[in-house]
Amino acid sequence: QVLLVESGGGQVEAGGSLRLSCVASGDIDSIGVMGWYRPAPEKQRDMVARISNRGNTEYAGSVKGRFTISRDPAKNTVYLQMNDLKPEDTAVYTCNARLTFRGPGSDDVWGQGTQVTVSS
Repeated sequence: QVLLVESGGGQVEAGGSLRLSCVASGDIDSIGVMGWYRPAPEKQRDMVARISNRGNTEYAGSVKGRFTISRDPAKNTVYLQMNDLKPEDTAVYTCNARLTFRGPGSDDVWGQGTQVTVSS
């Protein structure tokens, strides 16, 4: 069984910081793009930030300059450092990873999500 497990969510005041972590576990051969998503109006999820297995990053305009995504390949982990948080950042943040399995096949796998609440 392959799992993505997020941690690090919580409640902070505006201007505060949080660091999210997402660990991939199971029968994994390799991991491609990893990213963080949150709900958006009229869409299931919007991309917040993502990082390739070569370290190339991409950010939503609303978080650029405030959030930093990174990954540790040795730990199958992706991080999201969130600084200068705003009330509009309040959401359930869900991790995603493109996984290639040791058995045949690959798939996009989603975590369960971690709640981030920013109070004004």
